[in-house]
Amino acid sequence: MTNAQHQHFASLARAIAETRDQSAFAELFDYFAPRINAYLRRLSLDSGQAEEITQEVMMVLWHKATLFDPAKSSLGTWLFRIARNRRIDLVRRDRSDLLDPDDPVFRPEEPEPADAMLDAERRDERVRAALDELPAEQLELVRKAFYLGMSHSELSEETGLPLGTVKSRIRLAFGRLRKTISADELIDIDP
Repeated sequence: MTNAQHQHFASLARAIAETRDQSAFAELFDYFAPRINAYLRRLSLDSGQAEEITQEVMMVLWHKATLFDPAKSSLGTWLFRIARNRRIDLVRRDRSDLLDPDDPVFRPEEPEPADAMLDAERRDERVRAALDELPAEQLELVRKAFYLGMSHSELSEETGLPLGTVKSRIRLAFGRLRKTISADELIDIDP
């Protein structure tokens, strides 16, 4: 590029900065946009990304032409530096290349086997049946402790029962549950 071209482009940039000269912008766009796009494509950007960054660079020229200083660099150098920096920003934002599509995190969980689901349903039925056989005072303490998450101290305060009584009733309830469920499991075993 000749010195006369550099000066001409600098005067066009000044016209954009001072008067928003659309014809000056059109001339610079027609000259630089294809070159910036080709430069970005050589840097391994796909056509969509290259086009997007090219548009961004040209918008910087339109909106921030006042920042261009011909004493520091040519207009071409300024625009290509902006393009390079935008490409670097894009690469920093795009971390998809760091993701491994074969990572187990991205695979759906295997469905639970039917026999395991059936076993879980049977176990749940046994637990519900065993809970129904508990005395009301034990059932209420178990429900509040394990379904509502209340501590033994909170149960003692709420019910007015001594802490030792709360603990022993819960322990008795679990003993009964264990016996009932174990007996049911022995009955379910096939010969």
